[in-house]
Amino acid sequence: MNIFVAKLNFDTREDDLKAAFEGYGEVESAKIITDKFSGKSKGFGFVEMPNDEEAQSAIDGLNDQEMDGRTIVVKKAEPRERRDDRRGGGGGGYGGGGGGGGYNRRY
Repeated sequence: MNIFVAKLNFDTREDDLKAAFEGYGEVESAKIITDKFSGKSKGFGFVEMPNDEEAQSAIDGLNDQEMDGRTIVVKKAEPRERRDDRRGGGGGGYGGGGGGGGYNRRY
């Protein structure tokens, strides 16, 4: 099961996150999401646990608990929704159709 963990302390490391979940069972991976430019934590991450019962136990046991001085939120990760194309306009790809480029023009 993929588990979403939010409100992490910005100093929490992936090893710390993994260790907290290992108290409930096997952890395949623990990943804290970082800003691609600064490399700093965004304050949330994901933990993958192969056993769904152990994963649910971890969610129940760790949600709303304190970790590194912050009360974390732990829940089952939902599948990521597809984002709309933010380029504005249409046509897709290079040299494609027009569109307003996201601007509200009045003629």
